[in-house]
Amino acid sequence: MKRVLFFLGQLNDRDVEWMLQNGTRLMLDAGDQLITKGKAIDSLYIVISGQLAVYVNSSHNKCIAKLESGDMVGEMSFLESRPPSVSVIVTEPSTIFQISRDKIDARLLKNAEFKANFYHALALFLSNRLRGTTDQLGFGNPEEEDMLETTVLDGVAQAGSRFVQIIHRFSEAA
Repeated sequence: MKRVLFFLGQLNDRDVEWMLQNGTRLMLDAGDQLITKGKAIDSLYIVISGQLAVYVNSSHNKCIAKLESGDMVGEMSFLESRPPSVSVIVTEPSTIFQISRDKIDARLLKNAEFKANFYHALALFLSNRLRGTTDQLGFGNPEEEDMLETTVLDGVAQAGSRFVQIIHRFSEAA
């Protein structure tokens, strides 16, 4: 859950409301493939509920990560405009918030504040993910594991309520 809080904590209420109005809900079953390695994706995803697995090979015999509520998917392809280097498969029924790249790109062009907030949010999100990977590999600093900058921490409380908004909005549509 912490990861989406880094992202949502950097956006303002108007940005989150815009995302809610422009995103859609995906209901996926176990075995569905959300992302295929090497195949371009056209959206950014936030896991609302359920679980997904990340695989680097096409035989899907080695899971490198599990994704759960609050995880984002597709952010690297969004930034780099390159196809994903992993596949993501649903392991239990899941609800996913999806917002298209075209809609995000249009908003980025029209709204400089959103653009600054959005890219700052992605940078914090990816930095946190990299720190987690570094820790998993045994190269992290245990004393720093859960330290957050005060400015980031201030946004986390708001981000929690924003994520609850997203969950509530997409649960109502069920």
